[in-house]
Amino acid sequence: MNTLSISYQFVILVALLAIAAFFSLAETSLMTLNRYRLKHLVSQGDRAAKLTHKLLSSPAKLLGVILLCKEFASAASAMIVTIITVRLYGEGQIALMTGTLVTTFLILIFGEVSPKVIAASKPERFAFFSSYILFPLLKILYPIVALVNFFVLSFVKLFNVKIDLNNNLHAISMDELRSIISEAGQFIPNQHRKILLNVFELERITVDDIMIPHTYVETIDFDLMDEEIIQKLVTFQHSRILVKTNSPDSIIGLLNTQKIIKQLNIHDALSKITKDDLKALISEPYFIPSGTPLYTQMQHFQDKQERVGLIVNEHGEFIGLISLEDILEEIVGEFNLDFLSKSSKFSQDDDGGWIVDGSVTIRTLNKKLNLQFPIDGPKTLNGLVLEYFEDIPEPNTSFKIANHTMEVLQSHDRIVKSIKIYPLS
Repeated sequence: MNTLSISYQFVILVALLAIAAFFSLAETSLMTLNRYRLKHLVSQGDRAAKLTHKLLSSPAKLLGVILLCKEFASAASAMIVTIITVRLYGEGQIALMTGTLVTTFLILIFGEVSPKVIAASKPERFAFFSSYILFPLLKILYPIVALVNFFVLSFVKLFNVKIDLNNNLHAISMDELRSIISEAGQFIPNQHRKILLNVFELERITVDDIMIPHTYVETIDFDLMDEEIIQKLVTFQHSRILVKTNSPDSIIGLLNTQKIIKQLNIHDALSKITKDDLKALISEPYFIPSGTPLYTQMQHFQDKQERVGLIVNEHGEFIGLISLEDILEEIVGEFNLDFLSKSSKFSQDDDGGWIVDGSVTIRTLNKKLNLQFPIDGPKTLNGLVLEYFEDIPEPNTSFKIANHTMEVLQSHDRIVKSIKIYPLS
């Protein structure tokens, strides 16, 4: 090496720094490559993607060949700089120290940091390019890489460390996946992103969170006379009515008013309809245990071919009603199928405040009005107010929960019927 001219030694130094830079670039680009996009490209038949995927399937070998070549280039660069320093300035202590600092600077800037920054900006492009060089190089240097890996793994075992690089590279938790979708930005349309995030929430939300409380479910007493039953039917606003009696096993089933209109032509022959006619249209009750996750319940609806269920607590008491549409609305938003019942629950006042029905669930309220009421306690606005007062508040009573000023407008029969939520200051 000493017989070469200074100019040739500088050329060799530049070449060694370029080699170190290449392996730093390859290391960063391959390790930061999007594995899921890589799998997609492999499924599309992309040749470079297949080669890259094959390299990444053995990360220990891949890192072995990269680090082996990079460290060799860095060490050789340091030796060349030392030789050049000695030839130009002698073996003085200051000269050697200066040469060491220059070597460190050159390797750090041109062999490490710069190529890694460049690779991190376009990992896919540089990973695919470098794979064409690394793949044959791994074949050539495999005996040395295998020997190095043997010593490395033996050393690591002394500390009782279990290594599973393949699992660490591909494992992803639900929370991480949720964060990826939340930050997808322009790659996923906003509406699609909301739907995907709502699907993840189905495991956390239970039927109790979105059910219609039993106090707000419209019921009809089948112990009444035929004329009274018909009179009540025409006044109901909901499409499904709970049919019950005063007997201990009071719930008979559910009655679909749309089915009555379709099959019995209620508008043309009201007086001719009897309880026996209605009994033929009553569907048997389908009971759901309280606390069932929405995702599980959606599967149960599908398996049992049901659309509506009655939620019961641990004592078998009816506490609420839920339908398949309610679950789907948690995913895609409101359908507004039952317009009368839903539109009347929210109305905006002239001052910007909202008049809300007490039966509205806290989750629906937070979503619709972009509020921050706690969801880990009562499930409805009525329950939240009753918990706050520990009593039935009188109308015109103002209070504040979660920095939101509210006023009770109407309360009746131990229930807060309507509440005004004032806009934030």
